[in-house]
This record gives sequence, structure tokens and C-alpha cells, in this order.
Amino acid sequence: MAARSYDDALIARDLYRFFRAGEEETLALRGVSLRVARGETVAVVGPSGAGKSTLLSCLAGLDEPSGGEVHVDGVRISHRPETERARLRARHIGVLLQTRNLLPHLSVRDNVRLAQGAVRGRPAAAAEVLLDQVGLGERRHALPRQLSGGETARAGLAVALANSPAVLLADEPTGELDGGTERLVLRMLRDRAEDGCAVLLVTHSPEAVLIADRVIRLDDGQATETGGTGARTAGPDVREVRHGSG
Repeated sequence: MAARSYDDALIARDLYRFFRAGEEETLALRGVSLRVARGETVAVVGPSGAGKSTLLSCLAGLDEPSGGEVHVDGVRISHRPETERARLRARHIGVLLQTRNLLPHLSVRDNVRLAQGAVRGRPAAAAEVLLDQVGLGERRHALPRQLSGGETARAGLAVALANSPAVLLADEPTGELDGGTERLVLRMLRDRAEDGCAVLLVTHSPEAVLIADRVIRLDDGQATETGGTGARTAGPDVREVRHGSG
């Protein structure tokens, strides 16, 4: 096997995911492989039910693939106990879900501090700096229910970035946002990539696709690369997307 490139922060190989309901079995992922390099932004698109959220859950270690492997920052996170996956996720991955990752009874600042608590040695002041970066310094004491839609999106992004992750995974990060707020959040995601993070976002937004270096389309659990319009071009060693045979 060829040596793994140090530029690849996220590697997925031959991912399959089966779901069983009674006598029926659904194959949500069919041999999906992909790579995302540090400093790269990849958009995953496709129709509802194509397997996008399932893929993101497997990449984040929130769900286990039925077959295949996921490596993040040089560490295999798949096929490990849940507690071990959670520890590795806290250290290497930022996850921005549609629910924005916020606990309703905690202030914005305390949500960020809780996420930072998983990483030893992170000073409390780092939460203040991060909130300033996403434009929420003056709203740090607000509860999630007191935030606007755009503020909620930025607070969720701050939580996802709290551990300075090597990989940032975002599920519909701009869903239901107005145009101005969408562009702001996308600029923040792109800035994070330019700082060396590997960014993968699941999206239906044409605006989000425009910031991507590469675009991967999922149809019926299979992946094809359709190009990209971002500023950077990935080298050939990080452009692999293979097709499953299912």
C-alpha cells in the first residue's frame, strides 16, 4: 500500500452503510471513497436521500460504516468503540450540524467553553477570542433562544471550531439563512480552510458550491467528482473518488 500523503487530513476508503428495517435492507453508501487535503474546501451535493448526511455522520465518527475505513489527521476513527470515537472527534474534528450544536440552557460562551473542555490546556480566554472572530463577542452571554438565525449559525460555527480541528464537517451550514448571512458564514468556512483546515460541507446551496475547490455528487449512495470553482486546485493525490459496484 502506498504511503499516505501528509497533506490528506481526511481519507475515506470504500465506505458502505447498510440499514435494516424488518426484512428490508437499505444500502445508503455504496463504496464511497474520498480525500480532503489541508487547506481544501469540498462540497458534497446531491438529491435528498442520496446518502449525504449518512456520509457526513460516518466521516465524523457519529456513525459507524458497515464497511470501509475513515482516517482523520492520520488516525483511523472508524471501527472503534463509541467512547474512543468521541475522544478522537473532540481532538481532531469540528462538526457543524443543522441543529447548530448548541445546548439551550448554556450561554453562547459556555457552549464554546464546553466544546473546548475536551482539549486539555485550552485557556478560557480562547473562547472570547473565537467569539470575537465570528462577530459574537457582544452576544457571548446570550442563550441560544435569544439569537437570530444568523447569530445561531455563527455560534454553531464557533462551537465547531472550538478545538481548532484538522477537519471541519458542516451539514447544510447555510440552510434557512438570508443571502448576506449565508455569504458571511461561507467566508468564515473558506477562511478556516485558508488557515489549513480541511473543510467538507454537505449542501444544496449554489453559493456554497461556489466556494468549493472540488464538488462531489452523491446519487443513490455512489460518489462522482463533478469539478469545482474554488481558488485552489488540489493535486492529483487528493482528487481520488472511486465508484462502488453496488
